[in-house]
Amino acid sequence: MNSGPVSSCDDRPVTSPPIDLETQGHQHGHSHSHGPATPVSRHLRKVIAAVLIPFATAVLVGLVALWPGGAPSHERTGVGFDRQTQQGKVVKVDMVDCKEVNAVQTPMDGATTPPPGSTRGLCKKATIEVTTGHDKGRTFTEIVQPDATRQLRDGQGVIVAYAPDAPRDLQYSVTDVNRKFPLTLLAGIFALVVVAVGRMRGVMALVALAVSFAVLTLFILPAILQGSNPLLVAVVGASAIMLIALYMCHGLSARTSVAVIGTLISLLLIGLLGSLFIGWASLTGNTDDNTGLIHGLYPHIDMSGLLLAGVIIGSLGVLDDVTVTQTSAVWELHQANPTLGVRGLYRAGIRIGRDHIASVVNTLVLAYAGAALPLLLLFSIAQSSVGTVANSELVAEEIVRTLVGSIGLVASVPVTTVLAALVVSADRTGPGPEAGASAPVRTGKGRRRRARP
Repeated sequence: MNSGPVSSCDDRPVTSPPIDLETQGHQHGHSHSHGPATPVSRHLRKVIAAVLIPFATAVLVGLVALWPGGAPSHERTGVGFDRQTQQGKVVKVDMVDCKEVNAVQTPMDGATTPPPGSTRGLCKKATIEVTTGHDKGRTFTEIVQPDATRQLRDGQGVIVAYAPDAPRDLQYSVTDVNRKFPLTLLAGIFALVVVAVGRMRGVMALVALAVSFAVLTLFILPAILQGSNPLLVAVVGASAIMLIALYMCHGLSARTSVAVIGTLISLLLIGLLGSLFIGWASLTGNTDDNTGLIHGLYPHIDMSGLLLAGVIIGSLGVLDDVTVTQTSAVWELHQANPTLGVRGLYRAGIRIGRDHIASVVNTLVLAYAGAALPLLLLFSIAQSSVGTVANSELVAEEIVRTLVGSIGLVASVPVTTVLAALVVSADRTGPGPEAGASAPVRTGKGRRRRARP
C-alpha cells in the first residue's frame, strides 16, 4: 500500500489495495487537497475561544456604547464639499468672443492688472439645465475660458453647486463633472473579475467589503463627528471590520482565529507607536483645507486623534493579508510534514514571511508616496532640501503613517507565524511510525478521536 496520499488533481486511474475505513479517514485528514484544513482538537478550540470570545464581546459592547445614530446636522458653509449640490446637464455649448462675456484670465504672476491681450480668444458659453431638486428644469449659463482645465461639451452630465443667498442669476454654478457611470462600470468590472476568479470566496470577499464600508460610514465617521474619541472609535470599528471580514471570507476555523489574534496584536502595536510618535513629533492633523474645514465645523474633534485613527484603519487591510497568508503557510507546512515541531515550522514559515515583508513594505511606501506625489512635486519645484521637506508637517504625517504602519506589518509576520506554529504543533495529529497502521488517531492532548467515514 502506498504510504503517501494520492493527489486529487491527478486524472490518471490509480490502483491500490483495499484499505479499511479508519485508515482511509486518516489519510484523508492529511491529504494535500485544496479542501478545508484539518480541524484542531477540542482543547485548542476552547483555548482559542477563551481568547476571542471576550474580545468579540468587548467589540460588540463598544459598538453599542459608541453607536452614534447618525451624523450631527450643521448649517452648510458653502465651502468645498460642504455645499448644496444638484445634478445637471449641458444642453448647449456656443463659442463666443471672450471680450463679449468679460472673461478675463487670471494672471499667473500675481499682477493686479491683466496683461494686454489676455481677453482674446474664443470662450465656451455653456447652457446648463438643473435635472434634480426643487429647481429641476431651470437653466443657467457657464463661461469656460479656452485655457481652463475642465472643458464642457454638449450632453455632458455635471454637478452644480447651489448658493441660496446669492443673486438669482448667480445661484448655480458648475462645480464638477458627473463621473457616476464610468465609476459604476469600473466597480462592476471589478466585481465580475473577483467573482470569476475567486468564485464563492470572491462573492464572500465582496460581501465583506460592503460590510466594511457600512461600518465605516454608519459607525466610525458619525461617531467621530459626534465627539467620541477617534482612537477608541477606530479601534472598535477596525476590530469589528477585522472579525467580520476574516471570518466571512475564510470561515470560522482555528486557522482564521490565529490570523485574527495576530492582526489584533499588530494593531495594538501600531496604535501604541502611532500615539507615541504623533505626540512626540507634535503632529496636529490639521494640515490642509479639508482638515481645516472639519476643525472649523466641529472644533471638539481631536485632529491628532483623527490622524492616529487613520493610521490604524489604513494599516488594517494590509495586515489582514499578511496574517492570513502566514497562518495558511504554516498550516500547509504542517500538513505537508506533520513531523515538524514548533521551531521547524517557525523557521520554514518565517522564510516565506521575509519575502512577503519585502513586497508589502515596498507597496505601502509607494502607495503613500503616490498619494502625496503632487505635494512632493511642489517641494521639488521650490528646490527645498530633503531635511526641510521631511520636517514639514504635511510630509511628516505621511512619514509617521508609513513607518508606523510598516513596523506593524513587519512585526505581524513573526507574531502570526509563531502563534500558528504553536497551535498546529500542540495539536499533533500526524501519522505514527507506520503510515499504513490502522491505529486510532490521537490528538495532542491524548484524547481518542473517532475516524470519520
